[in-house]
Amino acid sequence: MLSLINNKSEEFFRKIPEAAILFVARFAIAAVFWKSGQTKIEGFAFDFIAMKAEFGLPRLATSTGYLFEYEYDLPLIPPMIAAVLATLAEHILPILILSGLFTRLAAFGIAMMTLVIQLFVYPDAYPMHGTWLAIALLLMYRGAGSFSLDHWLVKR
Repeated sequence: MLSLINNKSEEFFRKIPEAAILFVARFAIAAVFWKSGQTKIEGFAFDFIAMKAEFGLPRLATSTGYLFEYEYDLPLIPPMIAAVLATLAEHILPILILSGLFTRLAAFGIAMMTLVIQLFVYPDAYPMHGTWLAIALLLMYRGAGSFSLDHWLVKR
């Protein structure tokens, strides 16, 4: 009886297109890092879902320097350099992942950022970081899927 249920459920769930699953994964992880990056800048904001936009010259928010200097306290890298690099990564990597361009490489960048955050910044947030890492690993393993620029470029 249990094997019949397992077979039927497997048959049902295998009908979900992989491209749709990978797109949802790409959107989810891109949204997390994009929204985090948006909190670190002033002068430019874009949130398609909330229908909010401010188009100006982006600059590091004053609070970002404070955050990296006093709360994050990363080893081996000066706080302002870390702030700029993290802010850039939190904007560039989500764009690459969402568009499906260089997805595996961008997902690797997200995975590395996640590990740094887990190890040095918020070690107690491992359930959330585990989720981010799982999504990044899925994208590194499977790629972006057919709804992506990667797929389109390979076909050409």
